[in-house]
Amino acid sequence: MIRIGVSLRSAYGIDDPRVGARWMIERAAAARAADLDSLFVGDHHVTGAPYYQNVPILGRLLAEWGDKPAGALFLLPLWSPVLVAEQVGTLASIAGGRFIIQCALGAGRRQFEAMGADVRKRPSTFERNLEIIRTLLAGGDVDGARVAPIPTEPVEVWIGGSAPPAIDRAARLGDGFLAGPNLTMDEAAAELDLYRERCAAHGRAVGVAAIRRDIHVGADAADARRVAQPVLDAGYRGFPPDAAVVGGPAEVASVFRDLHGLGYTDVIVRHLADEHAEVIAALHRLAEVRSLLG
Repeated sequence: MIRIGVSLRSAYGIDDPRVGARWMIERAAAARAADLDSLFVGDHHVTGAPYYQNVPILGRLLAEWGDKPAGALFLLPLWSPVLVAEQVGTLASIAGGRFIIQCALGAGRRQFEAMGADVRKRPSTFERNLEIIRTLLAGGDVDGARVAPIPTEPVEVWIGGSAPPAIDRAARLGDGFLAGPNLTMDEAAAELDLYRERCAAHGRAVGVAAIRRDIHVGADAADARRVAQPVLDAGYRGFPPDAAVVGGPAEVASVFRDLHGLGYTDVIVRHLADEHAEVIAALHRLAEVRSLLG
């Protein structure tokens, strides 16, 4: 059965920042109640609007989560690798289960400039930072630096991206590949095939194959369309119309079953709905989706 995780939305257009934080906490609790398989938060900087930063908010969300895997996205070229290792070591100590680092190159000249990073050197900086982070989290020494606490169990690294060099990087360096939420089914199949091909080329076993999907699970198909269609009609993120997954539990389970048939091991959902109550309801309905998947 394909595993279902959730990547909680971190950006909210609200007047009171405490409201968005409370929503994230309630959504993490709902994800646990639905017995989802993993919990993640994202990474973005200088957005100009409320965006709850990954390390502090995840530390709070772990109190709601339990002992299943959890983690955060880190756009590695933006970060000091020593700081990432220290933060992950602490988060992994709080987490009851395995910790997963999702990582990618990142984009946007403004956030790179704000973080003092060189957008032109993203690939080389990514690979250098990842090597340092792994060495430090294994208890090693990098130029006289060590970090503590060290995670009790090895931290897993999923590498995201869609361009062929990024997929090759995931095959060469990652414990798993994370495909993007904007892919059609045909594109999702092609990227997974390329990941497998590059794993073979590098003599490495195929790791976790995860894909992000933006979804809404309604009580039935009509209810799902009532909530999601206005969002999609507004040109949601510029995605192809069939990249989002919208329907009742049976329809959503069917799409997830198809993704599993392609070879994906995990689907990481992000919710389309703006209304908090609709997101909570959709999270609870994911329990029925899991049941339908067996």
